[in-house]
Amino acid sequence: MQQNLLLLPKQKSTAVLKMLISMVIFGSIGFFSEHTNLPSFELVFVRCLCATLFLSFCWLASGQHKTEKWSKREVLQTLACGFFLVFNWVFLFKSFEETSITIAISVYHLAPVLVLLLGSIIYREKLNVISVSSIMICFLGTALISGINGNTSFSQLMGSGIIWAVLAALFYAFTTLLGKGIHNLSPYTTTFLQTGLGVIILLPFIHFGAFADLSQGNWIMVVSTGIIHTGIVYLLFFDSLRFLSTKFISVIVFLDPAVAIVLDTVFTGFRPDFYQTIGIVMIFAGMALTLVRRQGKADAAAEEKDLEQFQS
Repeated sequence: MQQNLLLLPKQKSTAVLKMLISMVIFGSIGFFSEHTNLPSFELVFVRCLCATLFLSFCWLASGQHKTEKWSKREVLQTLACGFFLVFNWVFLFKSFEETSITIAISVYHLAPVLVLLLGSIIYREKLNVISVSSIMICFLGTALISGINGNTSFSQLMGSGIIWAVLAALFYAFTTLLGKGIHNLSPYTTTFLQTGLGVIILLPFIHFGAFADLSQGNWIMVVSTGIIHTGIVYLLFFDSLRFLSTKFISVIVFLDPAVAIVLDTVFTGFRPDFYQTIGIVMIFAGMALTLVRRQGKADAAAEEKDLEQFQS
């Protein structure tokens, strides 16, 4: 036990580095996707295929397949989550096609707020003043970003890319809520079941001719999106989770959209107007409000639980 406690600071520092790297790579996925020259369905198909192969190999190589605890209910629940996760990716990449990465990624990060809202409806969780405030602020920010007004037609709304980003956030929220009851399956198993389902779901819709005209640069971006942004990133992400507190993870998540916005403004030259800038600030301010957590005994209990999990 004493030896484990001595190793804890080193393990945590390594985990922090892995989490930082994974968030930075996550943040660059929009930039890479724009240079693949692939439609959203084909790009997500590649991502699912690479993730399934890569994480399956890691699962077998780590020996976790020998200790896996299978449950029919959890497998079915995982596959249901996989359906929403796959289309969350499809809608996100579709939004990158139709609007700037900055706008798409900002709206996409409504997901934690949508989890609050849907959780209050599905699980009858009571919303406090902070939760209601965060929801209102985020949706006002979305309206400012999209420029929606009384004269906006349905076709204009669909063509703006905003609706796809909102759908991506909504499907991510569904994935989060459905995943609440999955405890026994390992993260590797959960992910390769979901991405494997994605390969099966998307296969009938894939136009393989889309891969024929890709340049060498396009292929580098495609392979990077599949192997680096999915396989390696999820490996780093899962390996670091057990050593980090929920509070730290909630804060470090902001690094993902920050990297995306910096890449979009520096390399693609996107410049949001005044109202869009206010909208972006409002969305992230509303998201920050969702990070307000109980202090005192609740935080101490969470830290103690993290330590117990590490020691086991």
